Amino acid sequence: MSAAKIWLMGIDIGAGGLKTMVVAPDGRVGGSAGVDIETRSAHPGWSEQDPADWWRALCTTVPRALAEAGITADEIAAIAFSAGAHTPVLEDAQGRVIRPAILWSDARSGAETKELQEKHGAEILAIGCNRPAPTWTQSQLLWLARHEPEALARTKRLYVAKDWLRSRLTGTWETDPTEAVGTLLFDAANNAWSERLCSMIDLDMRILPPIVKPTTVVGTVLLAAAQASGLAAGTPVVCGSSDTSVEVYGAGAIAVGQGTVKLATAGAVCIVGRQPHVHPTLINYPFVIPGHWYTITATNSCASAHRWLRDRFFLEPGGSGAEAFSTMDRLATGIAPGADGLLFHPYMQGERAPHWDPLLRADFVGMTFRHDRGHFVRALYEGIAFSLRDVLEQLRAQNLGMAEARIIGGGARSSTWRQIVADVLGISILVPRVTDASFGAALVAGVGVGVFPDEITAAKQCISVVARHEPDPTRRPLYEEMYGIYHDTAKQLIDINHRLSAVGKA
Repeated sequence: MSAAKIWLMGIDIGAGGLKTMVVAPDGRVGGSAGVDIETRSAHPGWSEQDPADWWRALCTTVPRALAEAGITADEIAAIAFSAGAHTPVLEDAQGRVIRPAILWSDARSGAETKELQEKHGAEILAIGCNRPAPTWTQSQLLWLARHEPEALARTKRLYVAKDWLRSRLTGTWETDPTEAVGTLLFDAANNAWSERLCSMIDLDMRILPPIVKPTTVVGTVLLAAAQASGLAAGTPVVCGSSDTSVEVYGAGAIAVGQGTVKLATAGAVCIVGRQPHVHPTLINYPFVIPGHWYTITATNSCASAHRWLRDRFFLEPGGSGAEAFSTMDRLATGIAPGADGLLFHPYMQGERAPHWDPLLRADFVGMTFRHDRGHFVRALYEGIAFSLRDVLEQLRAQNLGMAEARIIGGGARSSTWRQIVADVLGISILVPRVTDASFGAALVAGVGVGVFPDEITAAKQCISVVARHEPDPTRRPLYEEMYGIYHDTAKQLIDINHRLSAVGKA
């Protein structure tokens, strides 16, 4: 490797946008650039993106990130990718995308999920390490088989999001074990696609990609791709992994028992271990560090709910989204803990742990004339923290609790929200210097081409913590009381939410 080629590039597709980051071997961020990606919802509960938007975003952000770093494309030693897990992209025999990509947050396959759970739930959990849910590719493909059978009939290759985008550079077709497990079509114990899981939805296994390690160099940037993107032809391209895997890694949770809290499109709590913890309330994935897994529980709507509140009630026509978020955070900071009795349940797209119910609805409970805009932001921060407490309790029930966690995701920019999370969860919250998935992906790229000898060395060399939030004991009694009310009202509203979800569908 040329001495000049010292920079690493990570590219991440998030639910709301794509980000490209350029990182030095000491962990210094040289430059980054991001653009928004439109998520379309043609029907209630649907979440789709056009893969072509990802490619356009890559071609926009790569030159900007290089320019900010003050380097040329020739100085990039390697590139790696990440994205929201197991978002399927279907291609036909001519390499054309057949339909929009169904995101992990899509809830349309609720009926198919229920059927898979009733018929095969225990077997799916045993083989795939996870229970059926609308988030997994298996349920989504069963929905397609029933509602868009012509799409599956034309499919010759199934990609997941980061692999499809990477293939625009290399022309190759592969995925990593984390993404494979996330499809719920993979036999984790035998490290191979599962004929049995595929047979449950009558899927032709020939459309599934080969499996490689996240740090595998899968190819180099092709000339045409280089000309379109601003990259240098011949630059090594490393497979990468799902966004949570590289985020957890890039935040520095690299040892057994360490974990993260994520305030992103979805909210999540996860903990690193040496094996999956197979249980109906938990989600398991292989970790980017060999021989490790991470166990996760998640709430569907986190920063996505935050953004919804901004866009509907705080964003002025022609105004800045960043300024609107800043205003919201300032207002929330000025409201006392408990938001004067205003509660928020963040079930904007149904819910995963602990309810596993796609028909739940979000709500604000306890509104009075004394509540103003700041109360609603504070209640949203606290309601999502209560939902994360629900999530953490699923881990604690399996003896997987933690005393501290590193916080990641866009919501982690708010010091107020970070402190609320510490107070509600009752754990120390550590703030890594960099929390973007693109940063973790860049480190994976470095391991892949030998800039670092292994994943642990890369993490220790590049990752640091810049702040820490301890739980405030004076707020603990109030938040315990509010959490109890939050929990009780969520239970009481289940039947009402189901009835509301059915309105107009008869």
